Amino acid sequence: MSGSIYMTATGALAYEKRLQLLANNLANVDTVGFKKDRGRFRAFDLSEAMNNQNVPVKWRQSQAPNFWMEYRSYTDFSAGGLKQTGSPFDLALSGSGFFCVQTPAGVQYTRRGDFTVNADEVLVTQEGWPVLGHSGEIQIKLSDSSGGRSQFLVSEDGTLTVDGSQVDRLRIVDFTQSHALEKAGHNYYRARQPEALEELDEGLKVTQGFLERSNVDTISMMTEMIEVLRGYESYQKMIRSIDDMNARLINDVGRSA
Repeated sequence: MSGSIYMTATGALAYEKRLQLLANNLANVDTVGFKKDRGRFRAFDLSEAMNNQNVPVKWRQSQAPNFWMEYRSYTDFSAGGLKQTGSPFDLALSGSGFFCVQTPAGVQYTRRGDFTVNADEVLVTQEGWPVLGHSGEIQIKLSDSSGGRSQFLVSEDGTLTVDGSQVDRLRIVDFTQSHALEKAGHNYYRARQPEALEELDEGLKVTQGFLERSNVDTISMMTEMIEVLRGYESYQKMIRSIDDMNARLINDVGRSA
């Protein structure tokens, strides 16, 4: 591959990945507790690495273009706005922290607070997975002995009460390093570095009857997407121009021979 085309193609590929990331963010603008992803570029010259004595000789003698553009994504955990729902089982976290959920793949973490109570009177997610308290699964008896409806309340520190009696306290955790988490799908996260997990017992603010919105700003995402599309189109034009120039050179050399 032509070195010029190679360099341009790596740039176009990075822009394509960035476009996919932005499209996913916009698709989740109304998803409860969604955290947007951001990307970063890193362009570097491979010639210095190839001269490194620790690199195998056959790699140092390679004729491949000595350029590469690396693209990485990371999650922006900034808080989204709160939306009032009035449901007693909708919970929102202000500031840092994650709810703990027992999933088939083990304990995972989420900012989604659109919980409900299943037929066994256990507080669960929309997928039916138990929300965890300090004592494990949270059992909530909603009907009293007279057949009435019990009052379920959650305080700011995560304490759950039914008719004034404490049932449990939500298990809220945080991570000392943001990269210790990775997305597991459906707004859940798994711990890449469990040692970075810490229990939050103070400074919590759980708001009952509210949900946290996505932290995606539609206008800024659309503006950024337009910018990325224009950049991607510029790379495409460069590739076509280089290809046309190479074709003319080959034709001219053939005629002069």
